[in-house]
Amino acid sequence: MNDQPARLTPIPEGYADWLTELKTRIHSAQQRATLAVNRELVLLYWQIGRDILARQAQAGWGAKVIERLAQDLRLAFPEMKGFSPRNLKYMRAFAEAWSDAEFVQQVVAQIPWGHNVVLLDRLNTPQERHWYAVKAIENNWSRNVLAMQIESRLLERSGQAVTNFSACLPKPQSDLARESLKDPYRFDFLNLTEEAQEREIEHALVNHVTEFLLELGAGFAFVGRQVLLNVGGDEFFIDLLFYHLKLRCYVVIELKAGKFKPEHLGQLGFYLTAVDAQVKDARDGPTIGMLLCKSKNKIVAEYALRDNAQPIGVAEYQLVASLPPELQTSLPSIEQIERELGEDIGMDKSKAS
Repeated sequence: MNDQPARLTPIPEGYADWLTELKTRIHSAQQRATLAVNRELVLLYWQIGRDILARQAQAGWGAKVIERLAQDLRLAFPEMKGFSPRNLKYMRAFAEAWSDAEFVQQVVAQIPWGHNVVLLDRLNTPQERHWYAVKAIENNWSRNVLAMQIESRLLERSGQAVTNFSACLPKPQSDLARESLKDPYRFDFLNLTEEAQEREIEHALVNHVTEFLLELGAGFAFVGRQVLLNVGGDEFFIDLLFYHLKLRCYVVIELKAGKFKPEHLGQLGFYLTAVDAQVKDARDGPTIGMLLCKSKNKIVAEYALRDNAQPIGVAEYQLVASLPPELQTSLPSIEQIERELGEDIGMDKSKAS
């Protein structure tokens, strides 16, 4: 018996790069196949829901037809999941929510069925569902993240910070920068009390940087905390420094544990000047400042920013959940939705999470 280890074939020049390219292509093909399967499933569910609606409206079929349909479809297709009475009712609600076939094909068919169930369960208007569906596609949100963003009222908070971007930045950068900021920011994941001080909040945000980046939104990349700036031999420290990949610029975030004061802008403006001079590349856009305060007077903030030549936004942060307890308890959790649907969503958990 030959105990000698098998000799590996010598790797020719360029093989490693070619293998990497092949792996990337295979992975992309797998993703496209998964998306295609999901798209066909969602379109099928929409068509079934549309048929149910039409027959109930035109032929006067009652609600009990869904129970019969579920039974017959399960007998005809025992290998397929998703034909429970509850999921058939979701299909009907899905078709009722989206009557535009082109929009269904171009948007909502691009997200898993479980995501669409969350949109149906937690939102009441087509405008809200449309906005969150588009954001879920843009940011590749999991079902849990989509549910969390809805509960945190992301739509109501997006683009609401007081800024001077329209005066300091060219379009379309000013619009993108404005939409990249929120008001208020929710930091309830930190488990801090309202009495927490700036350094304590800053430290907790860095320790929970994944959740912090999710709350900041797509495009933010963490650079550092207490970033040193040496100006004329004096040392200064930026609370938090980020880089925005879409805006192609640095973002300086300063935290204030109290109410907004106009003099806060002087310190932040100094940091922006220093970052522009010492840190940013010639290809980067102007550095943006974000001042996060515990509270603010909106009119005071608008006045303070009016004649400021540097792009700055002012927003509040909340250390506790902003939803009232009665509303929080009335919203079904993602676990409840999954439990109620069981295996009827018809999607593998790895595809929907």
